Amino acid sequence: MVKNGKTALVADRLKLYSFKLRALLDVTKNINANLPIPEFLESYKRLLTQELSIGKVLLFIKEKDDWEIKIKTSVELEDYENIDIERDLLPLTEITFSMSNPVFKGFDFIIPVIQDGTPLAYVLIGDFDGEQKGIAPSIRNLLFIQTLSIIIIVAIENRRMQELILQQERFKKEMEMASEIQNFLVPHEDIFKHETRLALKAFYMPHYEVGGDYYDFDYLSDDEIFFCIADVTGKGMSAAILMSNFQASLKALITSQSDLTLLVKRLNRIVVKNTNGERFITLFLGRYNFKTNELRYINAGHNAPILYNRVTGEKQFLELGCQGMGMLDEIFPREGVITLTHDSKLLCFTDGVVELDKDGIDYYGQQVVEQRVGNDSGISETINGILSDLDINRSNTKLFDDITLLGIDFYVDKK
Repeated sequence: MVKNGKTALVADRLKLYSFKLRALLDVTKNINANLPIPEFLESYKRLLTQELSIGKVLLFIKEKDDWEIKIKTSVELEDYENIDIERDLLPLTEITFSMSNPVFKGFDFIIPVIQDGTPLAYVLIGDFDGEQKGIAPSIRNLLFIQTLSIIIIVAIENRRMQELILQQERFKKEMEMASEIQNFLVPHEDIFKHETRLALKAFYMPHYEVGGDYYDFDYLSDDEIFFCIADVTGKGMSAAILMSNFQASLKALITSQSDLTLLVKRLNRIVVKNTNGERFITLFLGRYNFKTNELRYINAGHNAPILYNRVTGEKQFLELGCQGMGMLDEIFPREGVITLTHDSKLLCFTDGVVELDKDGIDYYGQQVVEQRVGNDSGISETINGILSDLDINRSNTKLFDDITLLGIDFYVDKK
């Protein structure tokens, strides 16, 4: 009789070991088969509830910065509504008998899943099978449940990290492509390389791969040019998309016959329609006639460009205009008109330049800009000096915004 009892016990143990090996093999196959995470969790739940006869299962898994319930079997709200993750679960680093804490009244054990000191999941289990004889299955197979949970949760975490890496790679490639497209849309100074009536210098450095700053310049006719600088609220891809749309609209609308006030009104309506009042664009738009030496401009809420007369030393801040585009459904811009009488230097810039601070000095960038503009150096030297003084380069981690400068030397006497 004893012999038969031992034989039966050995047979039961062999059966249990066989089940555990088969379960681990199935889990390994699911991992190798790259099974979708919901199916993966469903097979895990089936192992616990059907194969191991666990009455109650509650699984918390960390998703990004939040904890989510991924499995809830035979569990009522009252069983877990008072559980505070940070207070009750995060301190646990090993299997814990839950009856010592009343917030876990519906469960027997808590199994933490921790990887490299970081908690990934918590498995709460309980048995409520009144007809179950002998040792409860949750106790009898506790270590196996822990091993199984660790394998599955770590596999899910690795899968999530792989997907995150793939998403980041795709995003990186998309951003690189967007950056190339945006750089392609930015005009090159070679447009004016044979021009003796002016010299032009531009600099653009988005905070991210793409940005919300924009500048442009081109001939309207043999004797007239237009130029502009603009800044959309915000940074990154959404700002870049809005600015690209704005650029296309400006290119389509501006001609040698364009009235600047009507042009800015039309642009404002486009921005209002595209943004629903959630973003706005500041713009400085100018046109210059070589025959009349007349500079016409509208400043739509943008940082005032500085015009420097090389002979008199006078500095003018070009402020006349209206509110930023997209701020109001209807705007009433005023056009500024200046006739240049001497060689002059004009510098346009976005707020990423002038809002830079240094050594506790607020708006140190504005001081540098005004100082650099107010001398007889050429526009190229002026802009390079500003970049040097403010340490504007990719290695400077203190920069917080897109950076754009656009400058023009007007040679009034060379007609």
